[in-house]
Amino acid sequence: MMRRNTIFHMITLALAAFLSTVPPSPVAAQQAAAPAQVAPPPDRTVLPIPEPRYPHSTVFNARNATPPPRFEVKAPANAPNVLIVLIDDMGFGQSSAFGGPVNMPTVDRLANAGLRYNEFHTTALCSPTRAALLSGRNHHMNNMGSITETATAVPGQTGQRPNSVAPLAEMLRLNGYSTAAFGKSHETAAWEVSPSGPTDRWPTRSGFDKFYGFLGGETNQWAPLLYDGMNQVELPTDPNYHFMTDMTDQAIKWVQAEKSLTPDKPFFIYFAPGATHAPHHVPKAWIAKYKGKFDQGWDKLREETLARQIKLGVVPAGTKLAPKPEAIKDWAALTPDEKKLFARQMEVFAGFGEYADAEIGRLIRAIEATGHLGNTLIFYIVGDNGSSAEGGMNGLFNEYTYFNGVHETVEEILKHYDELGGPTTYPHFAAGWAVAGDTPFTWTKQVASSYGGTRNGMAIHWPRGIAAKGELRSQWHHVIDIAPTILEAAGLPGPKSVNGTAQTPIEGVSMVYTFADSKAPSRHTTQYFEIFGNRAIYRDGWLAGTVHRAAWEFKARRPLEDDIWELYDTRTDFSLANDLAAKNPGKLKELQDLFLKEAVKYSVLPLDDRLTERFVAATVGRPDLMAGRTSLTVYDGMKGMSENVFINLKNKSHTITAEVEIPKNGADGVILAQAGRFGGWSFYLKDGKPAYTYNWLGLQRYTVAGTQAVPAGKATLRFDFAYDGGGLGKGGTGTLFVNGKNVATGRIEKTQFAIFSADEGADVGADEGTPVTEAYKVPFKFTGKIDKVTIDLKEMKTADKEKAETARKEAGMKKALSD
Repeated sequence: MMRRNTIFHMITLALAAFLSTVPPSPVAAQQAAAPAQVAPPPDRTVLPIPEPRYPHSTVFNARNATPPPRFEVKAPANAPNVLIVLIDDMGFGQSSAFGGPVNMPTVDRLANAGLRYNEFHTTALCSPTRAALLSGRNHHMNNMGSITETATAVPGQTGQRPNSVAPLAEMLRLNGYSTAAFGKSHETAAWEVSPSGPTDRWPTRSGFDKFYGFLGGETNQWAPLLYDGMNQVELPTDPNYHFMTDMTDQAIKWVQAEKSLTPDKPFFIYFAPGATHAPHHVPKAWIAKYKGKFDQGWDKLREETLARQIKLGVVPAGTKLAPKPEAIKDWAALTPDEKKLFARQMEVFAGFGEYADAEIGRLIRAIEATGHLGNTLIFYIVGDNGSSAEGGMNGLFNEYTYFNGVHETVEEILKHYDELGGPTTYPHFAAGWAVAGDTPFTWTKQVASSYGGTRNGMAIHWPRGIAAKGELRSQWHHVIDIAPTILEAAGLPGPKSVNGTAQTPIEGVSMVYTFADSKAPSRHTTQYFEIFGNRAIYRDGWLAGTVHRAAWEFKARRPLEDDIWELYDTRTDFSLANDLAAKNPGKLKELQDLFLKEAVKYSVLPLDDRLTERFVAATVGRPDLMAGRTSLTVYDGMKGMSENVFINLKNKSHTITAEVEIPKNGADGVILAQAGRFGGWSFYLKDGKPAYTYNWLGLQRYTVAGTQAVPAGKATLRFDFAYDGGGLGKGGTGTLFVNGKNVATGRIEKTQFAIFSADEGADVGADEGTPVTEAYKVPFKFTGKIDKVTIDLKEMKTADKEKAETARKEAGMKKALSD
């Protein structure tokens, strides 16, 4: 090898010496003197930008040929880097940048060095806001009228973004940007999140070169189910691991590499933490910063927040607090135990918010260290909707008790007082804090007819493009306006065609005109809102809407046709405290008619306020991978299978049969498990002995275990569950078999009738995430060989089947309301 390299080196030197003595040919000299060909400007309305077509060459010798201009897609000169930060479930009155009690120095810094927007709006719910943000089109035009888990067959509600609505990331990528997304992605249809796909709407098929995060409405921040691209990530064993820090580390590594290798190529980063959506998970040190700061309660906090908002200038002087919903108790009427618990819940939430903001600050400092912050256009959006009231009136220790119809009392939650926010909890706060977090408005997340559900604070920072520092902007804008703002700032047109499909035009309005002119009239003059029948219309300062159902209500207040509408002049009534419907019926009728016109235009109709029905795929025409299946065979290595793609064995008898091979020295580990610490089940070998554990909501664990190790060689292990019947969530008898022999029998007194987990899936050969049982440590991989595992369902009695269907609908509805 050394001799060969020496010879190659000698030949290379000889060739270089020869070429240095060869004069250029007359033709080459003539071509060198000729002016270089200049490529025409690209047509950026058609993406990908078409490659130029050149005639085939007739020149025989390459030495005599002049190549055409190199085709390379580059962003326009001086196009800015772009960073969108989107906080989850944070209301207008929660961040310190908008008068709230949660200290968020990063958004404060950006607002003080840039612009603060106090009339920016979202859709009132997670997936719809994100789809609109990332496309520049209204959420129904993205087929995201709600969340993907409640999708129907009706256009506007299918949960599948059409090809005619290309994402912003794809537009930028095809125009020469590097693109990356970190954190939460809740825009992929739930039934498409499996190896079978289709993967068209996964982040890395939606314009992002890089994705690191979770797919769905929420995740356990201490033990998330993550994807890097389309590959599930195996979590580190670090006991201090937290996803908020992890996703920030990943984003910093990516931006450092991007600017190291291609410093002149602009980037687009979408940074969407799971914070501050439930579960409220945060290290204790952050919680401790807020000890005692909410003892005054939510009523006093509303007053304090409004005073700060007025002093800061984000709310006009003279603004009155809108009425508090009747369902929210006065703080003074609460018991001492309620006050103690609820104050702690808010301490946890506030710590979560400040922690997330600190990590975002770390990312921005990393961008600054590359020398590129000056030309980075940052949108820091403080919430994708109003604050969440889905924790109910008491809040929750384990969110999944709520979805399974188990009521948590204040006394029971208080037993976990010191654990709240930690890895042994899956908590949410009481609805009173959500109302306070949406100060000065009445309502919360989901209520699309109120600014409490749709108004969110935002800061924009771009040193090279915005001269103003610390100024307020009060032009009326909506989340669909972010995409056209970025396109204009980058000098890019909205595309007419993307990947061969004609495009629905961008529906938002660029905000660039506001950057230099605080007095410029608002250009976004009309906007509809609609989520689950809650609906409104904005037009030139007037807002008309109807509260069809509050976040904590599981039935509509009245039929859609009988809804009671309210009318507000937002130009003089910032907080929507003065309903003018009775005084100005003509204006109300005008706006109601306008809503219907906009609803037709943007595929909002038919209105769909169904909740329970929408969780049964067959009822609403949504795809279901397990439709009609009574048996499923899975194989080693299949993991992270959500309840949307895994067979449902709740409320029925079933068997789990595993064909395995045990090595000579025995085997340990999980054969098949579903979900984890907060509810689920696991079929495993411990010390070589077969065992099955059913975890009922993290409150009670039932284990059926053999006493003898499974012998070496091929073996058939079976767990048989005989459901008691007679209703939902009942118990049953579990029996373990090894090679056909009964080795253990035991009772499982309670089962979960509705849901195990929104984020932890079923795993073959391991238990990823959190452990179903504390008898082992995750992932507890199986050390033998698994050939296959088959789950067989046994037919339910008709009465039980009907009850199960009803219960599944109700649980699904509750879950949707939390997403």
